[in-house]
Amino acid sequence: MLLRDTRVSGGSGESVDVRIEDGVITGIGSFADAAGETRDLGGRWLSPGLWDNHVHFSQWALVQQRLDVSSAGSAREAVAMVVTELRSADSDPGSALPFIGYGFRDGLWRDEPTVEALDTVGGRRPIVLVSGDLHSVWLNSVALALYGHPGVTGMLVEEPAFEITRRLGIVADELLDLWVDAAATRAASRGVVGIVDLEMAWGLDAWTRRIEGGTRSLRVEFGVYAQHLDRAIALGLRTGEQVNDRLTVGPLKLITDGSLNTRTAYCFDEYPGREGAENSFGLLTLPPEELLPLMRRGAAAGIIPTVHAIGDHANAIALDAFAELGIGGRIEHAQLLADDDLARFAALGVVASVQPDHALDDRDVAEHHWSGRTGRAFALRSLLDSGATLAMGSDAPVSPLDPWVTIAAAVSRSRGDREPWHPEQRISTAEALAASTRTTVAVGQRADLIVTDDDPLTTPVEALRHQVVAATLLGGEFTHDTL
Repeated sequence: MLLRDTRVSGGSGESVDVRIEDGVITGIGSFADAAGETRDLGGRWLSPGLWDNHVHFSQWALVQQRLDVSSAGSAREAVAMVVTELRSADSDPGSALPFIGYGFRDGLWRDEPTVEALDTVGGRRPIVLVSGDLHSVWLNSVALALYGHPGVTGMLVEEPAFEITRRLGIVADELLDLWVDAAATRAASRGVVGIVDLEMAWGLDAWTRRIEGGTRSLRVEFGVYAQHLDRAIALGLRTGEQVNDRLTVGPLKLITDGSLNTRTAYCFDEYPGREGAENSFGLLTLPPEELLPLMRRGAAAGIIPTVHAIGDHANAIALDAFAELGIGGRIEHAQLLADDDLARFAALGVVASVQPDHALDDRDVAEHHWSGRTGRAFALRSLLDSGATLAMGSDAPVSPLDPWVTIAAAVSRSRGDREPWHPEQRISTAEALAASTRTTVAVGQRADLIVTDDDPLTTPVEALRHQVVAATLLGGEFTHDTL
């Protein structure tokens, strides 16, 4: 294939042709002819394809089918949204099928999300609302009984919440795969060529089935959770091993603490208003005596660990574990860091896998619950300046699976008309793109490419958020094409 009349982002700005053979860039210059397909790009810009380095892809596909309650500013508003949806859908209140909503964030709500509030609207139908960070679920009494938690008066958090989320995701493979394929096609339309899927399920079989069934819009690295570690070791899986031309074994995913909005992120300081109470510092879900053996066992088998850590104490514990084992890996989120821990990422060879859009969702709740510490929250600039490597993603469905939204958040630290939040932690567009790509536009590189009307490196930040992608190529094959 020959791509004619294109300009390479970050290059001289002069028009060139790009030759692709067997999925690899083999020439950049001016070529009189070429075997195979020729496409004229009309002077558009060519850039490396984008990666989302942290997604829960089945959950992302599923939430597209659920009621969005993310705009609710209180428990009362969320309940009203459920009432409106049930009425508009002419729903049968006696239906045994759960009614599912997604996206609420109660960290600053003045009223409590109670079981009784949902009991007033659901009749005999189970109602489940999943929080925007996936770390809590709010159910009515019927749903609590259905899922084995009768008599609970409040929300379920962490592992009980994860278990219910997993059960909500049990749909027929054919249906889920159809939704996943549609979501993969949408991701390609935003310039995504690859994802790290950290779905809390056995990803090898699911993605092998999907790819063999025709879902070929993305490269996928699938994570392995602790409950599947024995299975992965028995199969001889190793991080980086290619299963097929689209599928690669990813990391061992371990979860040490909760989340900010659920007030379960494990911190050195107590949460305001919870002083002296149980779990007032957050919740350490995987203490060092359990974390270290799992990391050691995975690493010995060639499955490199990535550790979920949001609170500053959880991050310190994760870094201590990497230091004791003498191995590199990743930390997922790294949202709040002690000053002394910033330089340890580079020193230990630990990648900071970050989600910049979370900073914009969480700025107000962080100012409340992490008061006086937010200068070291979502500290992208400080991490880069300390020598750390960033890998950026969305954590979809927590944030949209759209790398332009992710990049714009990292560059601006703002959304809409609000003033930037801790603007000293902004990074450049070039740095954000580097943290969202794995290749370059150069001879010998894999032809995972995107085509845009404007050069992403010089696009104003608000326009960057809405960047139009004219085409996406994966190994030289078009996965999205509006040229």
